[in-house]
Amino acid sequence: MELADNNAKPKPLRFSDFAGNDGPLEGKKVKIEAVLNLEILLTAFRIKESKYQQANSADCLTIQFEYPDRPDEKHVVFTGSAVLCDQLKKYKDKLPFYATIKKIDRYFTLT
Repeated sequence: MELADNNAKPKPLRFSDFAGNDGPLEGKKVKIEAVLNLEILLTAFRIKESKYQQANSADCLTIQFEYPDRPDEKHVVFTGSAVLCDQLKKYKDKLPFYATIKKIDRYFTLT
């Protein structure tokens, strides 16, 4: 906090000055099967503890994306895919980037 002089009250901050963007990602919900094998622009992701614990993953991954032909429409998909979580954590500094989600046997992966 800044002080104008020794007798002045501290200048109040705005919530946006110190708060991160922890809210849900915006976008129309889409099933992951609807975007399989399509190139999409991944714009953001969040990983949090899943409400529905699965045998393979305790995390819920939310991916925000845009279709290349509709750049102003945001969409989101939800998955418990540990492979996608690992890939997005590894390459988070590269966002936004184009990728294709593929299903190989029993897991999803980015290509």
